[in-house]
Amino acid sequence: MRILVLNGPNINMLGIREPDIYGKSTYDDLIDMITDHCSDRDIFVECKQSNHEGDLVDYIQQAYFDKVDGIVINPGAYTHTSVAILDAVKAVSIPTVEVHISAVNEREEFRQISYISRAAVKTVMGKGFDGYIEAIDYLADNVIK
Repeated sequence: MRILVLNGPNINMLGIREPDIYGKSTYDDLIDMITDHCSDRDIFVECKQSNHEGDLVDYIQQAYFDKVDGIVINPGAYTHTSVAILDAVKAVSIPTVEVHISAVNEREEFRQISYISRAAVKTVMGKGFDGYIEAIDYLADNVIK
C-alpha cells in the first residue's frame, strides 16, 4: 500500500508558527510520527511539503503515474483558494483525505471554505498531528483494498 502525504504552505513552519494554534512540535516531528506509524502498519509513505500551489498540483498528478493508493493532504491556506488543487485531485481519482491540524471550522469565516473537501472522501480537523494518523488509518482500513 502506497500513501502520499502532502502539506501545503507554512506547514514547514510548525513549532514556530502560532504555537497556540498549531502546537510546539515541528514539521520534522510530524514526519517522524507519520513515518513510524506507517512502518508499523507496513505502509509505504512519502511525505512532501511545498509553499507553491503548482508543486502540489504536480505531486498529485505524479501520484497517478506512481500508482499511489491514497493521498492525505493538508493544503494549508490553499484549502480556501485553490480550484487547481481540487481539479488535480478530481483528475487523478485517488482516494484523498483532507487534514487540518486546527479546527478550521471554528476559526475565521474565510477559513471555513474548503474547495478540496468537494473531492475528499473524508475530512479530519482539529485533532492536531493525530489527524494525519486518523486519515492514514481511514484510507488503509476503509478505502484502499
